[in-house]
Amino acid sequence: MYSRILKVPKSTFFLFGPRGTGKSTWLVDSLPQATRIDLLRSSVFMNYQTHPEVFRQEILALPKKSWIIVDEIQRIPTLLNEIHSLIFDTKNMYSFAITGSSARKLKRENANMLAGRALNRKFFPLLSEELGADFNLETQLAFGSLPGVFAESSRGDCIEFLSAYVDTYLKEEIQQEAAVRNLLGFTRFLKVAAIANSQILSISNISRDVGVARSTVQGYFEIFIDTLLGFFLPTLQLKAKVKEISHPRFYWFDTGVLRALQGGLRDKPEQAERGHLFETFMINELRALDSYGGKGGEFAYWRTESGNEVDCIWSQGKKRIGIEIKVSSVWKSEFSKGLESLLKETKIIAGYGAYTGTKALKIGKIWVFPYRELLGRFNRDEL
Repeated sequence: MYSRILKVPKSTFFLFGPRGTGKSTWLVDSLPQATRIDLLRSSVFMNYQTHPEVFRQEILALPKKSWIIVDEIQRIPTLLNEIHSLIFDTKNMYSFAITGSSARKLKRENANMLAGRALNRKFFPLLSEELGADFNLETQLAFGSLPGVFAESSRGDCIEFLSAYVDTYLKEEIQQEAAVRNLLGFTRFLKVAAIANSQILSISNISRDVGVARSTVQGYFEIFIDTLLGFFLPTLQLKAKVKEISHPRFYWFDTGVLRALQGGLRDKPEQAERGHLFETFMINELRALDSYGGKGGEFAYWRTESGNEVDCIWSQGKKRIGIEIKVSSVWKSEFSKGLESLLKETKIIAGYGAYTGTKALKIGKIWVFPYRELLGRFNRDEL
């Protein structure tokens, strides 16, 4: 059991995160006296689906000030009406921790999101800080950090776990959620979307490669975003003196799941692959730390048509910093080019490098830190 950074809010909240990130385990550990309602269990699902009024009756029989964990609310979105009513009628005598691995069905059915009576929290795979001494960069790049990976005792078991995750969750449940009719096209899309990870995205090119309509491809990506399996990193349009790229990038939420989709789990990451995996790992860690710390930041990247770029731009109000990410033990002068350009035009207030070296460096106005030190400083608001 690893200690997670996220702290339990004091009142009712939603907790959204991909399946297998450890939401339920964390809640049961953090709220040991809570009553848990698992909607993934067929008997529980059928009971409340057929008789939703029973949910209210059972809650009212609990002691006041009780916590109730409701797992996978997207299975029966109408229960949110009962939760809203209970919160209002009992004047917050009960607190609910409501988990979900997809916002898609909730959106589709215009589900009651409790009208501001519940906080929103996100959950991520295990972070390097949470793993502590068990963190290993090579393991992270090869197999990611879903808790299930660390429950396995061998490399072969990790491969089997991730292969099963992709086969049973992505290829079956996501297909069902999307009501995918063209299964062959969707399977091809998964492979192409994995290859396109961290790349500048062209929906038209992917549509042509997969052989399905552009609108269908856009819909597939929206499914991944709604199920928190991936996210778009938009470009930051700074209106600089050079022409900037306007297409977003797409990142998967976990490097192990990404490599399982690419079909490369049985091989060690090649050198050309490591850069994209390290970038994916770092941006996911930064997003998780921003979310857990309630920083409210926004993420983007910047790139010109000539190839000048910064991997990550983090903005909070008027504050904007640039972070260049390199899977290299030596920081080369060309790595700083994009940061120097944005600093010169005062488009960012500070520029940082994250690399796999062991020493902090000061190069002109740019600070370069070993990647785990940079993550720690970001978490402590020291950047």
